[in-house]
Amino acid sequence: MRRLVLALTLLAAACSAPAEPPVASSSADDQTLSWTPCLEGLECASLAVPLDYDKPDGQKIKIAVAKKAATGDRIGSLLVNPGGPGGSGIDYVGQAPVSQTLLERFDLIGFDPRGVGESTPVRCLSEADLESYLSLDMTPDTPEETEAFVAGAKSFAAGCEKNAGSLLPHLGTADAARDMDRLREALGDEKLTYLGKSYGTYLGAVYAQLFPDRVRALVLDGAVDPRVSALELNEVQAKGFEVAMRAFVADCFTVDDCPFSSRTVDGALDEISRLLQRADLLPLRNQADSRVINDTWAGFGVITPLYDRGSWEVLRGALKEAFAGDGSQLLRMADVLLGRRMDGSWTNQTEANKAVNCVDHAFPTDVAAYEAAAKGAAEVAPRFGPFVMWDSLACAYWPARSDEADLRITGAGAAPILVVGTTRDPATPYEWAQGLASELESGVLLSYDGDGHTAYKSGSSCVDKAVDAYFVDLTVPAEGTRC
Repeated sequence: MRRLVLALTLLAAACSAPAEPPVASSSADDQTLSWTPCLEGLECASLAVPLDYDKPDGQKIKIAVAKKAATGDRIGSLLVNPGGPGGSGIDYVGQAPVSQTLLERFDLIGFDPRGVGESTPVRCLSEADLESYLSLDMTPDTPEETEAFVAGAKSFAAGCEKNAGSLLPHLGTADAARDMDRLREALGDEKLTYLGKSYGTYLGAVYAQLFPDRVRALVLDGAVDPRVSALELNEVQAKGFEVAMRAFVADCFTVDDCPFSSRTVDGALDEISRLLQRADLLPLRNQADSRVINDTWAGFGVITPLYDRGSWEVLRGALKEAFAGDGSQLLRMADVLLGRRMDGSWTNQTEANKAVNCVDHAFPTDVAAYEAAAKGAAEVAPRFGPFVMWDSLACAYWPARSDEADLRITGAGAAPILVVGTTRDPATPYEWAQGLASELESGVLLSYDGDGHTAYKSGSSCVDKAVDAYFVDLTVPAEGTRC
């Protein structure tokens, strides 16, 4: 499934050599980091970890790592993950996504989790086949469209089995958390200090479950709720996109360049619905390349700017052009979310996203379950419900399973863990943050009354100060704190 919680990281990964396939190794050098200069101001290294933690002396894979060294009185290392699954921590650390205070006190450490980017990557399809798969109608409303999408989902899963079969069973978040603990050890930190956003909150929560005594400070911003089943997560997320779209429309009416002809929120939302329906029947014009901009590409393009309130201006412009028949800007936004570079090449973001999610969670294996779920979601999230539900279909045919799927997480014994939730987050709804904070025995919820995906470094000085104080001094905000 594509869990639409990808952080919008736009820099190209360039910190380390392309990842190598698994190799046999059991050297003590596996646990050392040899740093070399890479991107401006950063150093990069790679860490060898077991492909299968049940066979620690067997095959190894590489985890790519980047460091921005502390500039002041150093406390230790701060590991960061931007989300996904499939988002590159190497790209993210290059953006220095924390305050100047934290840059002074911590070595900022980004890493590509196993299967992602510069670490040993999962690759399922050729770039042409991946583009064809993503061009399928993801809201099928005829038997022929359903048949085509089912065939595409099966082909995607089969391609992963053929091209990455040895990796697939070992791409779950529990193994990524074990890698993170190996990295903590290699960095010389007694305990882990970590900032995880979006999917990165799940990675941090799993770490707390597996290694509670090694937690120093975890900030989980834009939380995923581990208790919620896979298709329930999809429905709640789809509703989150609807809430964000309503907030976008209401804000749109306050500016001069608002593209809607209607002056009511419901009327504007109907215009978006008609736009997507139009793209389903007659593709939008494309002045960028040869792709056919159907409702799938348009849907991804509408969703992407909702992640960041700062991108709402871009969405207004893209919708204005789309209402006039040109979908080129929406297509560019979709490319950001899905991992297509400006030169037309693809990162493995989409493949990694599917691979991790399909192993992490139990999914129905019957197409009828997805049809029913899409119909139900359409009632509560008419623009995005079916779109999000059908996107999970490849997991119905996934060739790898994990006995650590849908872990029950309490983090019993861990130091206080700070969970941050945004009230109108489009991708990880506020109720998920409430859920995760309550499930973690030491969870503390910090609420942000705002828009956009994740809260830290998103414009709230209240949130930023609380997070910084927690990381530096281990000062936990009072329960019920709201920014």
